[in-house]
Parts: sequence; C-alpha cells; structure tokens
Amino acid sequence: MKTSIKNSSCTLPKRSSGFTLIELMVTIAVLAIIVSIAAPNISNQLANQRVKSTTATLHNTLKEARVESVIRRQAITVSYNNAGSPKSIIIKDADGQSIASYNYDDKSIIKSKDGSNIIFYSNKTANEKTYIICDSNTAASPRQISVSKLGNITNQIAGSCL
Repeated sequence: MKTSIKNSSCTLPKRSSGFTLIELMVTIAVLAIIVSIAAPNISNQLANQRVKSTTATLHNTLKEARVESVIRRQAITVSYNNAGSPKSIIIKDADGQSIASYNYDDKSIIKSKDGSNIIFYSNKTANEKTYIICDSNTAASPRQISVSKLGNITNQIAGSCL
C-alpha cells in the first residue's frame, strides 16, 4: 500500500520569514536606550570642539597681530565682538583701519575681565591680558589664553565660565 506524499493528510505548517511585532518593539527599545545614553556625550564633545576651535582662532589672531606690530612698526589692536552674528575677532592698525577679521562660532563666548581690546606694540610687548573661552553648553571645558607683557601667548585648559 503506497501512498503518495500529495495525498497525505499530514501537512507541514507553513513558515513565514520576517520579524514579529514583539521582536521589532524590543529592538527599537534597545536602540532608544543606547541613543539616550550616547546623546549627552556627543553633545559635550561638540561643545568642547567649538571651544577648541574658537580658542585656536583667537590664539592665531593674537599671533598674527604680534607679528604685524613688528612688521608695520606700529601698535596693533585686537578686539572681539560677542554681540551679533557672526561673532568676530578684529585686528586693527594704529589708524583704526581693519587689517583682518575672523569669525567664530555663535555658541562660543570670549570673556576678558578688563575689556575686549589688547594692544601689541612694535617693541614686541603687549598689554597683559587673559581671555576665557566658554560655550553656551556649560558642560564644555573652558580654555584660557594668556598674553604676557612680553607678548608671549599661552593656551591652556583653565578658567571659569560662571
């Protein structure tokens, strides 16, 4: 007695390929947890990068002004403008003519206790000044640029943004 497979009353259940709704929901929940853990770290990294970028811009501008004062044999003034958009750092000669202007990120803030101007003199000296660079995200590490009376410019992680 031979029976064919086609005529057999026992059939295998059909398998569907794909994901169930529960599997998709669990995957999405796990991804949401990972993103909620990683998002603050990414935000802090971006804020620190903005501070580093603004610090580099200010540091290079101060170096350029120091060199220009010696080359032109006149006092060169550097000032910054935190108001408006875009924020800028400006180099001016003794006559008040703009030599160069550099923009920095709108979320960055440059602070100085005694005004925004610093003057580099042709005898390689300068007004002593300390700048603090901060970000609108208070979790970012502030940086400090110091200019000595001899015109030496130093850059370090320091300062307070409060």
